[in-house]
Amino acid sequence: MSDTLDAALRLVRAQAAVVRRFDARLSALHGVSLADFTLLLRLGEAPGGRMRRVDLAEALGLTASGVTRGLAPLERIGLVTREADARDARVAYASLTTTGRRRLREMRATAEETATEIFTAPALSAEDIARLSALLTRLGGTGLTGR
Repeated sequence: MSDTLDAALRLVRAQAAVVRRFDARLSALHGVSLADFTLLLRLGEAPGGRMRRVDLAEALGLTASGVTRGLAPLERIGLVTREADARDARVAYASLTTTGRRRLREMRATAEETATEIFTAPALSAEDIARLSALLTRLGGTGLTGR
């Protein structure tokens, strides 16, 4: 096996392990998945806690229908609401509710604890984490703000 294939497969397995850890904690404590949390976090970072659905899809690297499917259960449990544009009926916004903002703060604390545990367990230094972040960015992985 080539070194590049080995590295790619290790990255895929590491990503799956990280997702499992986040999913387990977020689901057990808040009833949401990592995908739900990521969507809510992106909305929470948007001005006014709302975004056009098409912009949300682009920011998350999803299709419009993928965002619609992701928002539906969050709307049902009252974390997100759908808002129509007053000037253009074709435009729809996703907006965090008051409950959604409060719950997102709680979820974020859980996610921060989980991330700290993930990077503490193998005793990664701050320099290791910064280097990993830079390498992932070079591979196309961006943070919440797209950098």
